[in-house]
Amino acid sequence: MTGNEGIITATFAVYIAVMLAIGFIAYKRTNNLSDYILGGRSLGPCTAALSAGASDMSGWLLLGLPGYALVAGYEATWIAAGLLAGTYLNWLIVARRLRVYSHAVNDSLTLPAYFEFRFEDKSRLLRVISAIFILLFFLFYTSSGLVAAGKLFESTFGLDYQIAVVLGTLIIVSYTFFGGFLAVSWTDLIQGLLMAAALVVVPIVALNSMGGWGEAHSAMEAANPNLLTFFTDMEGEPLGFIAIVSLLAWGLGYFGQPHVLARFKAIRDEAALPTARRIAVVWTGVCLIAALIIGWIGVGFFGETGLADPETVFLSLIQALMHPVVAGILLAAVLAAIMSTADSQLLVSSSALAEDFYKALFRKDATQSQLVWVGRFAVVGIAILALLFAFNPESTVLGLVSYAWAGFGAAFGPAIILSLFWKRMNRNGALAGIIVGGVTVVVYKQIDTIGLYEIIPGVILATIAIVVATLLSPPPSQSMEKTFDDVANRR
Repeated sequence: MTGNEGIITATFAVYIAVMLAIGFIAYKRTNNLSDYILGGRSLGPCTAALSAGASDMSGWLLLGLPGYALVAGYEATWIAAGLLAGTYLNWLIVARRLRVYSHAVNDSLTLPAYFEFRFEDKSRLLRVISAIFILLFFLFYTSSGLVAAGKLFESTFGLDYQIAVVLGTLIIVSYTFFGGFLAVSWTDLIQGLLMAAALVVVPIVALNSMGGWGEAHSAMEAANPNLLTFFTDMEGEPLGFIAIVSLLAWGLGYFGQPHVLARFKAIRDEAALPTARRIAVVWTGVCLIAALIIGWIGVGFFGETGLADPETVFLSLIQALMHPVVAGILLAAVLAAIMSTADSQLLVSSSALAEDFYKALFRKDATQSQLVWVGRFAVVGIAILALLFAFNPESTVLGLVSYAWAGFGAAFGPAIILSLFWKRMNRNGALAGIIVGGVTVVVYKQIDTIGLYEIIPGVILATIAIVVATLLSPPPSQSMEKTFDDVANRR
């Protein structure tokens, strides 16, 4: 090991030790399932905002998006615009009502539980179907984080890819297993700040080394002038309506992401939401812009084909430009981004197994301590399955994320929004929307021939299914309508 590698390794070790210490502290404060899944609904606005952002953006923000910007140029701006709009609308439209409503309907801890109690589903079918889709799509989403971890350790330390993936998995599982939601949220606060700092520092240093944005822009033009337009692809062909709408449609996914929605339910009170929204939108905007710039700088710095894997552009810039101590800190920030989403996904998946399968179907009288330990062991089991998906070194972070993102957005997005704003909606409508949205994404992904992002037909058909199934079945009970009115009128 060289001296520089030793310094970077030491920095990583300190960072990981801090994360494990936070996990231990959170473990001491975790007394029941509410603490483990939602931290006792005690998050302040800053923690909630940065935790939501960090758990959302993950390794794809530092690997996938810069890699896409490297090969697609200004075209990548459409994805960022859609994501920023989705972040703002999610906090504006969904956050307050979901926080109030999830508490009003039997203090629902998980998304499937919310659907069950919101629609008084005695059959438990709505809860179980929701949990199935959560587990299905989170396997792909969590795998994307493990792929990112593998690329990080492989690029930084020259480890074999599969060994690197296993190492990343062990680190993430360790503090999620013990600390639950509090550990995840506290570490996400630190990780969110680290991510933003890394994303801002690296392009500033890189631009300074290249002589400013003008030189970087000229280098992009020399490599491929097609990268400098918003309405053509890298080959110079017009993007077209379908391509632009598909890129913008990433913003639709926010309304159905369980790990992001969990932060809305866990915030201390509704009064903190406006502050949290402003923090979240500013953080997201800064990070998205910086990630795009990193990819564009990489074109000039490495050449359009100068990297074997475009998704390592951020890692390569850090190693090329930074002092080993700084590089270690910034590479730890990349690990932070990966950990901040993978831990949240593991936690939501484990809560689905503990609360929505084990307790709902097999052990209704399970104690809080038993449920916490079921959730902990579920973290390990789900991580092992995700690890198997991640073992393929040809996997791309952005590709895995896009599929899971579409699945959640279509399965849960329309059901969440309509459940919060449409009093007439009933159990049949919710069940139809979740099934149609989730299945459409899975099927359309296999048959698409026009390049339309699968979230679009998924959201459209799910919305139609909810409306039709609701109107063809009896209206909700008076108690459901009263609860809806109480939530709607609460200020």
